[in-house]
Parts: sequence; C-alpha cells; structure tokens
Amino acid sequence: MMAQKVKYYRSALRITMLILLVQACGIYSFTGASIPAGTETFQVNYFENIAGNRPGSTIEPGLDRDFTLALQDILINQTNLNLTNTNGDLVFEGEIVEYGITPMSATAQNTAAQNRLTITVNVRYFNVKREEDNYETRFSFYFDYPAEQQLYDIKDTAHGEIFERITQDIFNASLAKW
Repeated sequence: MMAQKVKYYRSALRITMLILLVQACGIYSFTGASIPAGTETFQVNYFENIAGNRPGSTIEPGLDRDFTLALQDILINQTNLNLTNTNGDLVFEGEIVEYGITPMSATAQNTAAQNRLTITVNVRYFNVKREEDNYETRFSFYFDYPAEQQLYDIKDTAHGEIFERITQDIFNASLAKW
C-alpha cells in the first residue's frame, strides 16, 4: 500500500514538473514548433514559378500552385495556427527559382545512367511578433531517377519528395529553429 502511494506521488510530481517546464518555455507544439505568444495566424503568398528565367531551368505548369499548397499543408498539420489570406502574424512568400534536370552518372557508352531533378525555392519569412526572426534564404532539394525513365513518369513522386523536404526545411528554419 505504501509503495503504491509513493509511485502515485512520484507520477504526480513528474506530471507537474512537465507542465511547469512546458509553460516556462512559452507556447510549444509537440511537432517542434516554437510559436511566439499571441501568434494566431499564418499567411502563405503565392510562390510564382520564375525558374524559366534561369538558364538550364524550365517552367513546369502547376508547380507554383502545388508548392504553395504543400507549404500551407505542413503549417496547418504541424501547428495550431489558422491560415489567412491577409495580415498574417507569420508571412511566407517567395518564388521558385530553379527547376532543372542534370545527368548524374554516365554509362560506358557515355550516356546518362541517372538524372537528377532539382527544385530551388527562394523564401522570405516575416514574423510580425518577433521581427528578429525574419529571413530570406533559398531552399533546395533533388530527386534522382534512372535515365531510361521520362520526367513525366516520375514527376508526381519526385515533386512529392522534394516538396516534403523543402517545406520541412522552411518549417524548421522559421518555427522549429533547427
């Protein structure tokens, strides 16, 4: 009986300490987001695809819309913030600046054995509550695929993996501080 009481008090003490620790750190989400107090909304402006202006890049129709939605989705899923179209406490904007395919390895016949699709996004982040967190930087990732395959055949998979990595990197840089 005494051992059960001791276990109960230890568990209660641990829970109390955890609650105090979480409160002391400010608003914290279990996804790793550190959101400033009073922050309630975020805004993701349309990421225009200007990759075709860069030598070696091409324009991929719908890429701008798909990337904008992917960034909105990660913020909705990993925070308790509300999406807004104007006057967001946190604002993400930018443009897709690179969309290109490069050969990565060659065969004995001097033809490509593997290709790499690379997407680079320039991001501007504004935090109305904590302006010292504002930044502008580029995020880039790639997807390698066999040269015998056409981009059209792997595009959905490639875009999904690249978007997942880039949007997570943006989230980490702006809200997780990793």
